[in-house]
Amino acid sequence: MLVRLLVRYLRPYWPQLVGVLVFQFLQALAALTLPRLNADIIDKGVQNADIPYIWTHGGIMLLVSFGQIAGSVIATYFAGRAAMQAGRDIRAGVFARVSEFSEREVSQFGPGSLITRNTNDVQQVQMLIMMGCTMLVSAPMLAIGGIIMALQQDVGLSWLILVSAPLMLVVVGFIVARMLPLFRSYQLKLDNVNRVLREQLTGIRVVRAFVREDIERARFETANADLTLVGRKVGELFVLMFPLAMLILNVTVVGVVWFGGIQVSEGSVQIGTLFAFMTYVMQILMGVVMASFMTIMIPRAAVCAERISEVLATDTSLTRPAKPVTEFPERGTVELREAGFTYPGAEHPVLRDVSFRAERGETVAIVGSTGAGKTTLVGLIPRLFDATTGSVLVDGVEVDQADPELLWQRIGLVPQRPFLFSGTVESNLRFGNEDATEDQMWRALEIAQAKDFVEAREGGLGSRIAQGGTNVSGGQRQRLAIARAIIREPEILVFDDSFSALDLTTDQALRHALWAQLPEVTKIVVAQRISTIIDADRIVVLEDGIAVGIGTHDELLESCETYREIVESQLGVEAN
Repeated sequence: MLVRLLVRYLRPYWPQLVGVLVFQFLQALAALTLPRLNADIIDKGVQNADIPYIWTHGGIMLLVSFGQIAGSVIATYFAGRAAMQAGRDIRAGVFARVSEFSEREVSQFGPGSLITRNTNDVQQVQMLIMMGCTMLVSAPMLAIGGIIMALQQDVGLSWLILVSAPLMLVVVGFIVARMLPLFRSYQLKLDNVNRVLREQLTGIRVVRAFVREDIERARFETANADLTLVGRKVGELFVLMFPLAMLILNVTVVGVVWFGGIQVSEGSVQIGTLFAFMTYVMQILMGVVMASFMTIMIPRAAVCAERISEVLATDTSLTRPAKPVTEFPERGTVELREAGFTYPGAEHPVLRDVSFRAERGETVAIVGSTGAGKTTLVGLIPRLFDATTGSVLVDGVEVDQADPELLWQRIGLVPQRPFLFSGTVESNLRFGNEDATEDQMWRALEIAQAKDFVEAREGGLGSRIAQGGTNVSGGQRQRLAIARAIIREPEILVFDDSFSALDLTTDQALRHALWAQLPEVTKIVVAQRISTIIDADRIVVLEDGIAVGIGTHDELLESCETYREIVESQLGVEAN
């Protein structure tokens, strides 16, 4: 997964990667040249008291050092650009794919997990690219080049490299093998922390209303403790590796000085050669340490890449038709033909064989008890999910065969839980129509019975709206959501229990404004209050996902027992 993900998103930036390789090679070549120059200065300059030789070769060392610095800086620059651009593209790809998901796929992953995958997981892959282009590229160059140069200096001491380098790899390999399952568990624990935190922030009012602060705090502490425990285990292995690596490195250096010193005393090796060999040994082992550091990052990045690829490989259940229909033979019509829907894994369908038709300008109401399938039914019309049986038609075209953009342009949806975006009243209205004029905004607000309270707010259309609309009341939030749908000027308006937070007076005024000023717009209304839908052209009564009655208010009172019970129960409440 990791390799495929990197190849896919780094392919456009191959020039930067080539630049990384070239300049990392140059800086590694400079790093390998410096010990040899230093050895020559000691053996030929210092021992012979040749000052001009020392100055000349010292100047060469200085130039080589500047070249090493320049190569490292340029390579890091190219690596940074490639990593940041690839990270940007991965985030954009994940966001684009999630934007295509239906409610089914979002529920499958969970909002908290999707956020983590597009932030923390992408950051881990991005960091791997950055560090890989610096450490992972230069480490083998230094290690292999160091071995070649060390053998040229002194073959007799090379047995120390044959012992220390494999030992270093065994230690690192053992620790990394223990880290891989921990990283996978760490990401799951991080998902859980994000999920709990998101729930508490979103449901803060409910938490306080039910005095659940202590219980929710305990939930978060449990999730946080689980994450801390796994993180501590990872940290313990992480801190164990570097002391062991440095121990092997320092013992190897001591061995070089010990056995090399014997050879120097015997006259078989010069002092400068010994210093150069020791430097090469340190470069070799540091290359192994750098590679080991990368082996720590690779398992975690591999887990993150697997999670990212899982999102990218998940196709939305709302597939785009091969030849989408772009011409609609009718205007403002909605028709369900024996439509049914079953949630994945559910034993029983939520909807079964529902059939009705709404003509242009008509108002069709949908009523029923809690869990009857009302929200699921209206979700089929804008194709939030596809019917599992039967068909749904809008303007004479089956929704799964229509061009999605053209379909959504014809429908204005006010969901059961109206959501407002952080910004202003104006920016939220423009979410429905980017080109809306100020007059159109005020007209939509007036129809939605929101004009008075928007005018009363400081700034009017420019007044601030918090994320989710938490700084306005539930009724105001519903009215702004209705105005946002109206300003879209759709042919079909779908209200999913969108009048529940309104008082009876506002409810009646809003309905009269909708009926009077938007007479040609088809209205599909889900409502709990009979007074909201009593004047509808047609009422669909749902019970356990089945349409047990279809007709006007008076017709259903005579023919539908379920509807009569709903009316009598509400009349009884009002009478009290």
